[in-house]
Order: sequence, then C-alpha cells, then structure tokens
Amino acid sequence: MTDFAGWTMPVYYTGIIEEHKRTREGAGLFDICHMGEIDITGPGAFDFLQLILSRNLEGQQIGQLKLSVMTNERGGILDDLTFYLLGDQHYRLVTNAGSREKDLTWILKVKKEYGFTNISVTDRSNTIGKIDLQGPKAAAILQPHVPADLSTVKFYHFVFSNIAGIEALISRSGYTGEDGFEIYTEAGHVTVIWDLLLKTGTDHGLLPAGLGARDTLRLECGMMLYGSDIDEGSTPFEALYGWVVDLNKPFIGRDALQRQQVEGIGKKLIGFEMVDKGIARHGYRVLKEGQDVGVVTSGTFTPTLNRAIGLAYVPPSMKEPGTEIDIEIRNRPTRARVVRLPFYRRPT
Repeated sequence: MTDFAGWTMPVYYTGIIEEHKRTREGAGLFDICHMGEIDITGPGAFDFLQLILSRNLEGQQIGQLKLSVMTNERGGILDDLTFYLLGDQHYRLVTNAGSREKDLTWILKVKKEYGFTNISVTDRSNTIGKIDLQGPKAAAILQPHVPADLSTVKFYHFVFSNIAGIEALISRSGYTGEDGFEIYTEAGHVTVIWDLLLKTGTDHGLLPAGLGARDTLRLECGMMLYGSDIDEGSTPFEALYGWVVDLNKPFIGRDALQRQQVEGIGKKLIGFEMVDKGIARHGYRVLKEGQDVGVVTSGTFTPTLNRAIGLAYVPPSMKEPGTEIDIEIRNRPTRARVVRLPFYRRPT
C-alpha cells in the first residue's frame, strides 16, 4: 500500500506484471474511488464550461463524455479531465485525485469573477464510488449483471443502468488502452459491485489491479499522468493535448495559446525507447552530445512489449522518430531513440 493524493492505495495485489498482463489478455479491476467528481448544473452550465475548458462542447449529446484540459491564463494545464453530459443543463467533471481541490477552487473563483450566478457547483467526490473494469473480457464479465445492452454503448459514451439492482452510470472508456468500462455508483454500494465482479469474473481471468499496473498500462499507450508528464508548467501544445484545444472559441488561456502557436513552443513531450540496457525514471536527465536538453517525465519496463520506454520533454527539433538521445542513468549516458506514440495499440 502507498499514499496517493491523500488516499491509501494498493500498488499491487498479486504482482504488477501479472496484473498488467491479465488486463491485456483478460481483465483487470481497478479501484478508482480517489478520482474527483464535480457537478455543474443550471442554465449557464454550457457557457461556463466553454469558458474553463479548451475543448468545444458544441454538438455533445446526452450520454456522451469527452476529454479536455483546463488551462490557466498562461495556457498552463491545471488538469486533464473528462466531462459528461448527464442531462439538460447538467454536466459532470471527473478530475484527477491530486487536482480535485485545486480544480474546485479554480472553478469557484471563475464562477465568482465572471458572475455566473445561474449555475450550481457541487463536489460529489465523497459520495460517488468509481471502479474501472478493463480488458478484452470486460464486456463478457459485466453484461450478465446489467439489463442495458452494453454492445450499444459506443466508445466515450455512457448509459444509466444498474448492476445487480444497484443504480450505476457505466461509461465505455479507460486509461489502459483496452476495451472496458468505468462504473460510478453511490460510495456505500461500490464494494458490493467490486466483490460481485471479482467473484463472477474468475472464469474470464479477472484480477484486481493496483497503481503499478495502472501506470505501466497507461504508459504503454502514451497516456499522460498529471503531476508527472503535465502540470501548470506545460501547455497542451507542448504536451500531447493540442488536439483538445479549439482556438476558435473563447476560453481562459486561449490568448496565451494563440501566441504560442504563432511563436512556437520551447519544448515537446516525446516517447522514447531505450537502445542500451537500462530503465529511465521520472526526473532523469536527457542528453544530446553530452549536453542537457530535457528531462524524463515517466519511464518503465513494459511487460507487453518487453522493452524499456518513457516520455520526456526535449527541444522541438528533437521530436522526430528515430532521433538519437541519451538518458543519464546512474551518472552514465545510456542510448535511447525517439519513437512514435503510442508504444502499444490493442489488436483490432
């Protein structure tokens, strides 16, 4: 067990590699109750979220969720989060655990400063429980307990239903690169669903999985971790989030990002794989011809691909796949090369 954003969380149950491989081949069950849930409701909800999120909300339908970033006036990333359209004038933001309080403070500050008296902001983080069921066998495990037809739930969509009679919101997305579902229910009921799925999912190879496997799974897919790969010191264009930025609509941080688009970025987040033996870790120096050029933000040995990989910020001139770099490991330059992301893509 370890502390994670104030929560006591399991690093692993049986072993990181076993849980990682089981999620890729069968299914893994993740305790994600530490994530934050903030409801925005009222006639001004759409306009308010258009102001604080970089993504354009136009065209979003009830039953659909989207990924976005929330930026400060300088274009720095306050958080990357998903937003659900639950009903008419009712949105839910799902935040990272370590950013929830900061996000809430920012949201209330903007609400006050911009005079949004026609919205309500409700932090539901302590009343909602969340677990993720991920892997190619996820649908087969969950469907027998759900009256709704999960085959009709498209990627990045959700349905209101129940699991063994317990009301739940079930969305089809995730942080592993595999097919799977995020399950939201009242906090007092989440352990019932957890135990049920573990009991009935055994025949499909289901295992509970901890933070360790969650980290290696997301890194294989080139997904970023807030606080390691992105923070207020990085912008969406410097990271891998340029695609969630719509400069055609006003939002906080747009002016700074427009300038950056014209003037260019000073660093770029890239994926790399080790050529020489060694594993890069967060904070390790990136070198080019012996000179400091960047820093590793995430690194691990990938159980699926059987090689050492990582993410790092480097000058934009070094972002092209095939570029040779060095990672300083134990005070020695160790060869690596830039590669195209994601490292892993699930078979179609």
